[in-house]
Amino acid sequence: MQIDIQFNANLPVVVKEKERWFLATCPILDIHSQGESEEQAKSNLGEALSLFFISCFERGVLEEVLKGCGFKAVQSIAQTKRPVVSREDYISVPIPFLVDQNPESGCHA
Repeated sequence: MQIDIQFNANLPVVVKEKERWFLATCPILDIHSQGESEEQAKSNLGEALSLFFISCFERGVLEEVLKGCGFKAVQSIAQTKRPVVSREDYISVPIPFLVDQNPESGCHA
């Protein structure tokens, strides 16, 4: 049986207009995209970020890449709650997974 799982990452985004293009950047991961409108640039960035996470996971380097970008695990959810200036400064990136659940072999986490 397969189960659909989705994680979401809320990441900072900066959008700048350059001539007739909008450039969207996730500065903490140094990933960029563009579009003819701000919405299109953000949507394209969201797709690029999702593919980035999937690619890193499939190659087994996600932990290494995140640590290299300065990510650190926190022990408590209370430590992660910080004031956000504007939700428009963040993008929610879906990271989809399929889990093949085999009753005979469970997760060994």
